[in-house]
Amino acid sequence: MVKGIAILGSTGSIGRQTAQAARRLEIPVLSLAARRDVDLLERQAREFHPRYIAVYDSEAAAELRRRLADTSVEVGEGEEGLCAAAVVDGADCVVTGVSGSIGLKPTLAAIRRKRRIALANKETLVCAGEIVMAEAERCGAEILPVDSEHSAIFQSLAGRDKSELHRILLTGSGGPFRGWTREQTKDVTPEQAVRHPNWSMGAKISVDSATMMNKGLEFIEAMHLFSVTPDRIKVLIHPESAVHSMVELVDGTVIAQLGVPDMGLPIQYALTWPERRESETAFLDFAKLGTMHFEDPDPEKLPCLRLAMECARQGGTAPCVLSAANEAAVGAFLGRRIGYNDIYRLVASAVEGLEFLPHPALEDILRMDRLARDYVKAAID
Repeated sequence: MVKGIAILGSTGSIGRQTAQAARRLEIPVLSLAARRDVDLLERQAREFHPRYIAVYDSEAAAELRRRLADTSVEVGEGEEGLCAAAVVDGADCVVTGVSGSIGLKPTLAAIRRKRRIALANKETLVCAGEIVMAEAERCGAEILPVDSEHSAIFQSLAGRDKSELHRILLTGSGGPFRGWTREQTKDVTPEQAVRHPNWSMGAKISVDSATMMNKGLEFIEAMHLFSVTPDRIKVLIHPESAVHSMVELVDGTVIAQLGVPDMGLPIQYALTWPERRESETAFLDFAKLGTMHFEDPDPEKLPCLRLAMECARQGGTAPCVLSAANEAAVGAFLGRRIGYNDIYRLVASAVEGLEFLPHPALEDILRMDRLARDYVKAAID
């Protein structure tokens, strides 16, 4: 089990559940980072007594400094502060619960300090998977997945040689609009899109789950985490969300990881691995579950998933543009500036319209990330 942690994105869904696990497991929280939720950051600071807190928004950082003037907590801000939170002294594990490519630089900073990365920020690998995994190997840093699907794959592969793996079976519930046509989804509201049938998540990832872009991003992430080509990953719709993912071995054996849909379990496992500890997660009741169903996704009804898989095969800067454009489009949808079906339209337009680089350096990736966001913004304004 880790000895101390840094929580990046401590006020979001993953961050709050990580704090809950740290409280229960009595793991010291040595740094926190968030965008601007000063009220929750102050409560977390006074409970966990971290050494350092990073607030991305400068005005919110100034307000938190004022509120914590009676403590010894140092408050930083911006991207520099986020990186400082990731490498705080004493933390041997960094939980990357921030959303978007903002998590890339602090993740690399922690990797270079040989910290364990409990990775919940999938955009880091989607945008720069080759760079991040190569740096982790060079530095000897562990990357443990926190996404339930990738944690399931990690657990199912435990102790097995890579040569035994034939294929990854990546499951997804299908979201709240499973089976709906594009005509049926044209008037979907943000309130409907964030109402996931099985999981309790933040707004952005809930919308991604509804469009199944999330599964497409996970497809790309799995390629990098487990060093497999796109043809060795199959996506399956599994409405019950009991099987979190499976691996198919070369002899035809399938090994699955099952459990109730609760992010608390993969978060805790990333903190305690290679050990297991008791958790607050409920046990799966198979009799109550009854039957389980699996089906192939329909690419015509799920264009975001189809587009993401195309970008995975294309490689280069295509996944980065996909991720950044999607983040901008989902933000506009949640702000009621565009319709639900416009998310795919804008992302596909960005992928098609922007420059493609087959072998990008980190600077290229960061530049294309900015260009993709600007492209979507200009298309909306």
